[in-house]
Amino acid sequence: MSGETDLDKLLSLMQPRLIEGEYVFCSVPDSKYGDFTELKPLASYQEAEGLSLLLNRRKADDAGLRYDSVFKGISLSIHSNLNAVGFAAAVSYKLASNGISANIIAAHYHDHVFVPVKRAEFALRLLTEFAA
Repeated sequence: MSGETDLDKLLSLMQPRLIEGEYVFCSVPDSKYGDFTELKPLASYQEAEGLSLLLNRRKADDAGLRYDSVFKGISLSIHSNLNAVGFAAAVSYKLASNGISANIIAAHYHDHVFVPVKRAEFALRLLTEFAA
């Protein structure tokens, strides 16, 4: 497995950047993984309560799906190893300490944080402070 595992390097070199668009988390009861592919979800996860989808807000609106909040994504551009310890915790703690919720998704190469739209620019500035 490749990717960075050193927490100090992960934090100082992550180069956070905003992901284009606004995103929402939806849950669709009585659905299974693979449903709603036409909406091109950014992520999906099968939960006991239904299929959770991370969708572009417009696609969710067009499909008539309900959601509670709207988010901006921040991609942490460093290639993080999935076995790295403390990276998501440090990011989450930094944001939580400043009153910002963080919904973190780990993908194979990078981690991605979804924060409330109105706090996205502030969250980006906070995460950039790790490089200082």
